[in-house]
Amino acid sequence: MIDNNSYLTPRQIVEELDKYIIGQHEAKRNVAIALRNRWRRMNAAPELQKEIVPNNILMIGATGVGKTEIARRLAKVADAPFTKVEASKFTEVGYVGRDVESMVRDLVEQSVNMVKARKKEAVKAKAAQSVEDIILDALIPPLKKTNTSGIFTGEVPSSSSDEEQELNERTREKFREKIKSGELDERKIEINVSSTNTPGVGVIGGGMDEVSMMNIQEMISGMLPKKTKKRKVTIGEARQLLLEEEAAKLIDMDEVKEEAIRKAENTGIIFIDEIDKIASGARKNGGGPDVSREGVQRDLLPIVEGSSVNTKYGVIQTDHILFVAAGAFHISKPSDLIPELQGRFPIRVELNSLTKEDFYRILKEPKNALTKQYQAMLSAEGVELSFMEDALEKIAEIAFNLNAEVENIGARRLHTVMSHLLNEIMFDVPEKIGPNAKVLITKEMVSERLSGLVKNQDLSQYIL
Repeated sequence: MIDNNSYLTPRQIVEELDKYIIGQHEAKRNVAIALRNRWRRMNAAPELQKEIVPNNILMIGATGVGKTEIARRLAKVADAPFTKVEASKFTEVGYVGRDVESMVRDLVEQSVNMVKARKKEAVKAKAAQSVEDIILDALIPPLKKTNTSGIFTGEVPSSSSDEEQELNERTREKFREKIKSGELDERKIEINVSSTNTPGVGVIGGGMDEVSMMNIQEMISGMLPKKTKKRKVTIGEARQLLLEEEAAKLIDMDEVKEEAIRKAENTGIIFIDEIDKIASGARKNGGGPDVSREGVQRDLLPIVEGSSVNTKYGVIQTDHILFVAAGAFHISKPSDLIPELQGRFPIRVELNSLTKEDFYRILKEPKNALTKQYQAMLSAEGVELSFMEDALEKIAEIAFNLNAEVENIGARRLHTVMSHLLNEIMFDVPEKIGPNAKVLITKEMVSERLSGLVKNQDLSQYIL
């Protein structure tokens, strides 16, 4: 059973998503239910757990309305492995290019990194102690005690006395305190670090799939003796270099791989963008690659339905991975996908186009709002940036109108508008606009600086 406190309720998930994404309530509700259903499945009767499959989601909406952001934030809320792929980048089996199984391998890689990072954090204190000892030994090597047993050990006995031993220990303790306080961070020492050079592997003859290649590389790497090389670095640098190595020594990689596979299988999220580009309707008007779109769909089908995929960390079952697909479906329709694939995305959500009010809220409310990002960047220079309310309304109005008149690229239009508005200020800091300055963005300033964008009929240079 899984602790209820470790999984948020659907309402709490939506509240978390609301902190970063404006609107799209229906999409948020559906992904929140899908996420909570994972906890429900893992707490259901054991004999039914394998039978409960995730309700994969198909998001339909124009670019820039929040499809990718919803999936990415959902993964962060769930502390789950997440990978984003573009369906149009895959090729049918038998053609040169990325095969669809690579998305699962990417997911497992993310999962391994997450598990490794968490385990390294758990052994950080112990690893830091080992690093401290290595640095201390490089500064003040410990003295060997004299062999007084009368037994010949094959080594020449050290002549250090008890007094010398005591003095050495006292000196080492003083230096240990200096290392801890960072007082010696700029001092240079010589340390041994692992060499990361691994010879490349060439394949003669027939082609080899990606996972086989990775397995061969890993096998050869494991067979080669670990090489070390001496480097002269500052103590501060040595601490960073050695901490990673010492933490890695304390981690059981077999345990990491097993846990990562389980995590990816039970909590992984794969976001398949541009799925409309592989629908048959996309070919009618747009031409496109020669590789069969339907072939890619048929390759996707077993993975979404549930299959076994070989990775360099082991075999992963895809039955309970949550797949979220998205597309604009301007040229094609969801019904242009093969019926079997349509059936594997039972939840369909249509995302709304952004209104002028949405743009205003996007500028003001999210934790990572563009206005807050620019304020944070300028505060690093000691400059205080602020916006009048009517200035934000004007920015929202201009972004909305540009989308209506030129091409609708959703919230991404705000990046264009804000960049055009603030570029001169960003360039003038810190030479013309120095530390402790205050910059206020007014409605008049917005109108003046963005007048060129509004008047210019050929706005292609501003389209992202």
